[in-house]
Amino acid sequence: MLNRLAPLVPLALVTLLFGCAAQMPTSQQQSQSPQFRDSATAQSASKRADYASSVLDDEVATEDELAQFADNKPYRLPVLADSILERGKSLIGTRYRFGGTSTTSGFDCSGFIGYLFREEAGMSLPRSSREMINIDAPLIKRNDLKPGDLLFFSTAGRGRVSHAGIYLGDDQFIHSSSRRSGGVRVDSLDDAYWSRTFIEAKRALAMAPATASSTVPATTTAMSSTTIKRQTR
Repeated sequence: MLNRLAPLVPLALVTLLFGCAAQMPTSQQQSQSPQFRDSATAQSASKRADYASSVLDDEVATEDELAQFADNKPYRLPVLADSILERGKSLIGTRYRFGGTSTTSGFDCSGFIGYLFREEAGMSLPRSSREMINIDAPLIKRNDLKPGDLLFFSTAGRGRVSHAGIYLGDDQFIHSSSRRSGGVRVDSLDDAYWSRTFIEAKRALAMAPATASSTVPATTTAMSSTTIKRQTR
């Protein structure tokens, strides 16, 4: 009897295993599908992109946060900005010199900014643009720029900051550009080159000491940026 049933045992096992595979839960079957995996990957990537966007939005300072950051210091931001920009405009044409930090030697981009903020606002900023972009100052959206805000550019590519300037208003900024372009000059953020290489802006004047306002004449007013002939690169 057992000898006659023996050939039927392998057939029964095969039938049982086939039945288990056919009854696999739908969710498990989908997990084996390449289309299902691709869909899950796409959803995960979308969630990561949304999260990154929300983090960037959170980093941009609001007006209330700017006020809190400044601890309601009694300085007048427009007066400081006017003083810095008026001094900067008086230096248009000063030659470019790598490592330069004075009117006699000439300026590189960060040397020019450091000179103006030191002389007019009593502030000591980092020496290089790569260090300057990391200052603990509010990050400002491009459409919320105010005169005196620092602008940072990636002119050397790879997304790394390599140049900086100071916003004037009306989409113009002042900077020590290069030896070839004449040193200290005014350019436009609307220019294709500067618009393409712009990285971010920071409101360094939010860090100005409270005593800075007492050293700036109350009658100081900035020359309208529209009176400056817009230069092209």
